[in-house]
Amino acid sequence: MAAPANNSSSAKQRILTGLALGGVFLAALLGLPTPAWGGVMLGIVALGAWEWAGLVKFAPLARLGYAAITPLLSLAVYDHAPRESIAITAAVFWLVLAPLWLARGWRIPGGLGGALLGWLLLAPTGYAAVYLHGYSPRLLLACILLAVIADSAAYFSGRRFGKHKLAPRISPGKSWEGAIGAALAVAVYALLIGFFALHESPGKTALLLGFALILFVASILGDLFESHGKRQAGIKDSGDWLPGHGGILDRIDSLTAVLPLALCFLLLWQ
Repeated sequence: MAAPANNSSSAKQRILTGLALGGVFLAALLGLPTPAWGGVMLGIVALGAWEWAGLVKFAPLARLGYAAITPLLSLAVYDHAPRESIAITAAVFWLVLAPLWLARGWRIPGGLGGALLGWLLLAPTGYAAVYLHGYSPRLLLACILLAVIADSAAYFSGRRFGKHKLAPRISPGKSWEGAIGAALAVAVYALLIGFFALHESPGKTALLLGFALILFVASILGDLFESHGKRQAGIKDSGDWLPGHGGILDRIDSLTAVLPLALCFLLLWQ
């Protein structure tokens, strides 16, 4: 009798935490001016950097320093780096290097290599989140919702139909059937936005659909890349900040790929 009670308690905790977190995050995203939103993102980047430093086995003092330096680096990127350079770097990493990395099973490096890789994951994410918010908070919300829809649809379709493992060495719970279900959900979401929210032409809506499906693939890559790092480190969750939900990296893994690529597509759209 004890196990079901624990499972029920864990599920309830997860739901309550998710609702509270989602409400606060949505209020901040839609209600804060961009500079204040930037402050929120710096905090998220700092917590993500703390978790990443733990994942790559930094010593306690180095871990603390890394968590302090990474948001400062994000500020420097925002103030000085050309947005086109950030977009191109993100596109090359997530569409070329990350798939190759996962396919070959390369190890996540420690030391300086691990620090640089963490910055490559976190600094462009923070930059993109602030830039997209400055352009339109609703656009940023739409990008985040795409990742949420993809993750949710993959979970439910995979649970119902999943038989063929997508990446058994990295994340055994993911299936090709789940990915297909998620792709269909994202396609419907993109078409609804194109035709009914933006009232775009069929050609523009088709382009939006193409961007959305690439972002969907990126969301899977972001999720798998963090899972690869956790599996190598021998941990289940990146942290314990969020009861029932793990750490910050567990919540933003898909977004580390989706948001920088969304910035890239925004520049192309314009």
